[in-house]
Amino acid sequence: MSLKARFEDYWRLTKPRIWGLLVFTGAIAMIVAFKDTPGVSLSPGLFATGVLSLVLGSASAEVLTNYHDRDIDGMMKRTMKRAIPSGRIKPRSALVFGLVMAVASVLIPLLLINAISAGFMLVGLVDNIVVYSLLLKRKSWLNIILGGVSGGMPVLVGYTAVAGTVTPIALYMSALVIVWIPTHIWSLAIFNRKDYEAAKVPMLPIVFGDRVASICVAGTSALLTVFSVAIFLFTPAVSIFYTLTALVLGGVVLLYSAKLALTQSDKTAWTLFKLTSPYLTIIFLVLGLTVWAG
Repeated sequence: MSLKARFEDYWRLTKPRIWGLLVFTGAIAMIVAFKDTPGVSLSPGLFATGVLSLVLGSASAEVLTNYHDRDIDGMMKRTMKRAIPSGRIKPRSALVFGLVMAVASVLIPLLLINAISAGFMLVGLVDNIVVYSLLLKRKSWLNIILGGVSGGMPVLVGYTAVAGTVTPIALYMSALVIVWIPTHIWSLAIFNRKDYEAAKVPMLPIVFGDRVASICVAGTSALLTVFSVAIFLFTPAVSIFYTLTALVLGGVVLLYSAKLALTQSDKTAWTLFKLTSPYLTIIFLVLGLTVWAG
């Protein structure tokens, strides 16, 4: 295998599309912290160090969960060609790779930024790797609910790296990501129910059926829409542009969620899943621009 092919395998093993979005939320949180907290500074060095730790932490969590799930990944069509189940990367090599990045992601903020930021990084890693992957993914449909806490940690890592403390807006932004996760993951689970059935992973549609799962998705989408608009309760810097953006994007998500609840269509579930990542990206981008301009 060529060096380029090996690099590509390790790169894909980190799931950059997933960690890229999480790192983006953390980077926006750093900008919000700078504008929201009097007396703090955001140097290029601090920003780069914070982003590096976020990349390492988010990527390491994906690698280590891939390592743990290598057996069930080999049972599902969607994942059987991944580098570990296909044999292109040895499990031991993936484990070492993931652990090195995980340790570095905690040590970098601990030594170069502050202990609070490092602590949130550690909480995120433990929740994702231990709570979600090791304890709940194969045992309970609550895996996404309890394991989803890790998705909100990059925001707190980034915010506290700059502010050195936790504020209501930081908690709100973190919670926004956590509220977003069920719609994102459960719509994908509905689309890929056969894979999850084959691997005996108790995702929501496997345990309760597509109808109940799609109704739950509609409920979480409604909560997400309301939650995204309610940010004005936590910061006065939110503009009418952000509010309109949140309402329009939320309306699109709600429309497809309602259609999914009525039809339980695989096509609609897939479309909704594909919409959710751009939704969160735009919401955070507009929020960051709004707070910066304010």
